[in-house]
Formats: sequence, structure tokens, C-alpha cells
Amino acid sequence: MIEIQSELEGKHFDLYKLEQLLKPLGYSVGGNWDYDHGAFDYKIDDEVGYQFLRLPFKAIDGQLDSKGCTVALQRPFLLSHKYQRGLDDHAEIGNASASFNQFQEPVDKDASFPEKYIEVGRSLVREAEIALLHH
Repeated sequence: MIEIQSELEGKHFDLYKLEQLLKPLGYSVGGNWDYDHGAFDYKIDDEVGYQFLRLPFKAIDGQLDSKGCTVALQRPFLLSHKYQRGLDDHAEIGNASASFNQFQEPVDKDASFPEKYIEVGRSLVREAEIALLHH
């Protein structure tokens, strides 16, 4: 994980409006949402797993699943998830389990981040700053 300092840190946004501004830039709703925190992810590449920029946030007024929730953005960071090649050792086969176990488990959720994408991540943060703070 590589943190990137940003003007976005600590800024407050209506979650719905934030989503409307980030999706056209290529961000999607990241995994691991809870009632009080979540993230938007920008997939940079899928080189033996995937590399992405994550814009995390926490709820400061309301819960994420409620209308009118206000969130505060936290420090953006770059992250790599490295996946095994081939079949997953823990995959189960069968009609019932196939729909639940279709994705491989990461080999290393915090894999080292390829240096060639660090500057890409920084420029994506600058682009998000312009879109969110200077629109």
C-alpha cells in the first residue's frame, strides 16, 4: 500500500453527489463497505491480479445506506491484489456453490505495488481533486 497525500483529505461530500462525480471518471464502488466507511476504486491495471487507486471515506452524518449521508474523504492510496494463476486450491465445485465461489482468493492482498504505476496514481488523485474541489 502506498499512501498519496491529497487536498481531498478531510473534505466533506454528500455520498450520492460524490458517487455521481467519480463514476464518470472511471471509479467504481469498492469492496468492504460497512455502515460507517467505504471506498471508491479506480482500476489502474490487472497485471497478475490488479492494481488500483482507492479513495476511502467515512460517514460523518448518517449511515452509508441512508439518503443524505455525508462522508469525509480520507488519504487516497495505491493497492495491489495479487492472484494465483490457475485454479484456486479452495474453490468448491457444484451448482449450489459455483455462484458463491466464482472468484479466486488473493495470494497477497497487500502485494508490492509496481513502481511504473505510482505516477499514474498521483495523476489520478490530481484529476479527482480538480473534479471534486474545483468543479
